[in-house]
Amino acid sequence: MIMKRIGKKRGKLEQQNAAYLLIAPSYLIYLFFVLIPVIWTIAMSFTDYNLSKAHFVGISNYIQLTKDPIFIKSVGNTLFYCLLAIVPAMLLGLALAMFLNQKLKGKGFLRTLFYLPNIFSMVAVSMAWLYLYDTTSGILNKVLKDLGMQAVPWISSASMAMISIAIMSIWSTTGYNMILFLSGLQGIPDYLYEAASIDGATAWEKFIHVTIPMLKPTTFFVFVMACINSFQVFGQVLIVTNGGPMNSTTTIAHQIYRNGFEYYKMGYASAQAVVLMVIIFAITLINMRFGGGDENDLG
Repeated sequence: MIMKRIGKKRGKLEQQNAAYLLIAPSYLIYLFFVLIPVIWTIAMSFTDYNLSKAHFVGISNYIQLTKDPIFIKSVGNTLFYCLLAIVPAMLLGLALAMFLNQKLKGKGFLRTLFYLPNIFSMVAVSMAWLYLYDTTSGILNKVLKDLGMQAVPWISSASMAMISIAIMSIWSTTGYNMILFLSGLQGIPDYLYEAASIDGATAWEKFIHVTIPMLKPTTFFVFVMACINSFQVFGQVLIVTNGGPMNSTTTIAHQIYRNGFEYYKMGYASAQAVVLMVIIFAITLINMRFGGGDENDLG
């Protein structure tokens, strides 16, 4: 009897050790490529590190951030970009998901087609849109001229540059949102729509009182992920406008790059990165607090 108990405990211990061994690589990757860099960045934000020397300066970098007009403008630009890019990409993604959730021929091909922009390299996408936006020889302005309209300074105008960046991002991320909404739509039980039909609900009433409430968790997830990605917008800004004209498209991530890798002010760039991390962490907390939704709360 005692030997059986010892054998069972030994078996459980071996299973636990095997489980720990299997998950160890993931924890090591997280430790060396996420946790340690985050701690190092926070530590460097309290120094004047410039790749050659580092002196402790306390909260001087953070105080300087509040007085840096370019960084303050980059925060405003990032928020403006979020307003321009998040909601349209979500609405278009939902519309495409609703359309492709119907019984259509070739819907698998269409889903793949709409999702493709999301898997393209942002560098390649940015270069392509850079040629599209060219004021003199770009395809968009050529089409406008053929229609008898004036050319638009897509990326050379301070008032249009951020809008142009947002349009490109909407094109790139709509397919990703579509896939998430499709997953949510396919998780809605058919009997809810059948019950609504029996009650005489129209297609619009089904959408408002069944689809929207049941998509609440998916919508919150898509929104929060879109916010996180939007606050980290960098590649398209660097390649298409490099923050210009007149810093009208510079973002928080772009400022981190410039201060860290162009001006070698690593301590100051680390402080900016910590601010960005706090913003993203706050968004994540919002998701944890409100993102669950109540799938049984049907209007």
